[in-house]
Amino acid sequence: MTLEILTPDKSLFNGEVESVLLPGSSGTFEILNNHAPIVARLKAGTLKVRSKEGNQNFEIKGGIVEMLDNKIVVLA
Repeated sequence: MTLEILTPDKSLFNGEVESVLLPGSSGTFEILNNHAPIVARLKAGTLKVRSKEGNQNFEIKGGIVEMLDNKIVVLA
């Protein structure tokens, strides 16, 4: 699945991932391949990305995530 992390200033990440762990407003949740469509609000915390190239962490101050057709877009 594809992940794109966008901020008002720049694109932080754009690539293929295996899973994403997100700091949701109601608690942490994980998105895996073929996840049901979702739109959720994010709170400040660490967004953890797992891909074949390795793991990466991004600190965010909040935002929105949308998952649709194996494409995740995070507006942080």
